[in-house]
Amino acid sequence: MTTATTTEAFAWPIRVYYEDTDAQGVVYYANYFRFMERARTEWLRSLGVNQEHMLNVERRLFVVVRTEVDFVAPARFNDELIVTARLAGMSRATFDIEQNVYCGGLDGTLCCRGKIQAAILNADSLRPLRVPKTLFEESKS
Repeated sequence: MTTATTTEAFAWPIRVYYEDTDAQGVVYYANYFRFMERARTEWLRSLGVNQEHMLNVERRLFVVVRTEVDFVAPARFNDELIVTARLAGMSRATFDIEQNVYCGGLDGTLCCRGKIQAAILNADSLRPLRVPKTLFEESKS
């Protein structure tokens, strides 16, 4: 696991378990989305973003509004993966996260690459909110 600023990629290790694979022992495509979700959550945590506080106190939540993924090479049962997350852009209402999944380390085989677009909603009305400019700055606490 590495901590990262918003300009460099955050890396999160994940092991492929039997439950992640299909009958041929290859990672089922939908599980790459789960792996990327875990890495995004840990990336946000490393930046000091407390999603429980956001939801329960600030009444804000994150939602994925668009995904784009290219599957490049398969991962298999028991492989060690590294999943990255990096802020790729931000607009008034959304932010883009670039994510890659590698097998065998950051210099290993690229399994898939993706771009996830997310937004922040008011937890009560489910209406979009402006993305705070300071959201992805590292916490100093």
